[in-house]
Amino acid sequence: MAEIIKFAETDDEIRACFPVMRELRPNLQEESFLSQIDHLHSHYGFLLAYLAHEEVMSVAGLRIAEWLHQGRYLEIEDLVVRAGSRSQGHGGRLFDWIVDYARSQNCNHLRLVSALTRESAHRFYERKGMQRFAYYFTLDL
Repeated sequence: MAEIIKFAETDDEIRACFPVMRELRPNLQEESFLSQIDHLHSHYGFLLAYLAHEEVMSVAGLRIAEWLHQGRYLEIEDLVVRAGSRSQGHGGRLFDWIVDYARSQNCNHLRLVSALTRESAHRFYERKGMQRFAYYFTLDL
């Protein structure tokens, strides 16, 4: 099977992304994953992209939005490569595909938020040309 990179559009494609996404987001539940993705897509434009050979190897959740001061941007909310398949280029190819997609959608820039503890992910993003730009603050309510 040749490598494919595309958006998960069918229920089967979305379900096939679940095991990989759960590696990054262990709080997700398989029985509600499809409805969560459908809700996020219909209300907020969330898209689920994936790279697959015979199985899904890498998954990314993303959306396009706009800020007053910097205009249209694509935000990667999640980017994960299947355990045991990391450092083989899967994440890099999916990332590059997302960059091309953002350009095709007239986005001015690409953003993502990454937990402070994910230092190897930070090195990956910096190798891809991303720069640390701001602090992200959160308050649990």
